[in-house]
Amino acid sequence: MGVMIEGRYEAEDPGPGTTRNGAYERARSTLRDWITTDGPFTPDAGRYHLFVAWNCPWAHRTLLVRAVLGLQDAISISIAKPRRTDQGWVFDSEGEYADTELNAQAVHQVYARQRPTYTGRITVPVLWDKDTQQIVSNESADIVRMLATTFDTNRQLCPPQHVAEIDRWNTLIHAKINNGVYRAGFARTQEAYDTAVTDLFNTLDDLEQHLSAHPTLVGNKLTEADLRLFPTLTRFDVAYHYAFKCNLAKLSDYPALWDYARALYALPGVAETVKPDIYKAGYFSPSELRNPLGIVPAGPKVDWSEPATRKITLGRPT
Repeated sequence: MGVMIEGRYEAEDPGPGTTRNGAYERARSTLRDWITTDGPFTPDAGRYHLFVAWNCPWAHRTLLVRAVLGLQDAISISIAKPRRTDQGWVFDSEGEYADTELNAQAVHQVYARQRPTYTGRITVPVLWDKDTQQIVSNESADIVRMLATTFDTNRQLCPPQHVAEIDRWNTLIHAKINNGVYRAGFARTQEAYDTAVTDLFNTLDDLEQHLSAHPTLVGNKLTEADLRLFPTLTRFDVAYHYAFKCNLAKLSDYPALWDYARALYALPGVAETVKPDIYKAGYFSPSELRNPLGIVPAGPKVDWSEPATRKITLGRPT
């Protein structure tokens, strides 16, 4: 993963990615302003732009909220090319993977526009303010919450009466599942891998039990917590199961979880954000540790179009 040091882009991050026992640690996001009704960043349609990549599960969650809330016209996007290069996330000069907002050739140039002496990792998603020409946030969880709570839509993903429960699910899902698959895939010791895989599948077992009795994670409506879980589920069978050795079971081996995932997929706008072939190409890209030959497997084929038995509905503001 690329990094900028005092405004200079470096293809390899010299900082530690693992602890002494070989466990993977995710770096913290560093740009974390907020959209509020009293400014300086106000929730105005057409003011903001998202820099994303189809591969990235953290960017995927922001695209899901944008789609479910119907904010496609209010928030524009630039999509980086599916595979990173020695310049990190990059864009084409034209076409689907061109940056039409800043005409950037790489995401690190967006960070340089924010602060010429920026120091930190170069990640997506990035929420860009067109008015002030600066980054609002590069923390996906914050972007999800901002979109879910500050823009005036007729749908609700984070109702005030359920915030505490949503946050409890978010914390668990991030630690054990969203980041849990990376803790397994990037582990450098058997002990670290065993701990991560155990945490992951114990949590999947708990989710299976919960979703056997409930249509969604919180209450009986779609919330932010569901959209933060979904990106990992879409990548599980085609990528994490094989490339990250998360192979005690597949998503499709969990009847309730698999039904729940397909019900989410069937929501308006969601299917357009799911790109299994891109996930496979990304997670099986050449890696000295995980896939030295860079061979992308042909399967598995996952049929997301199979109808779910549950119906997931959107909450409405009261």
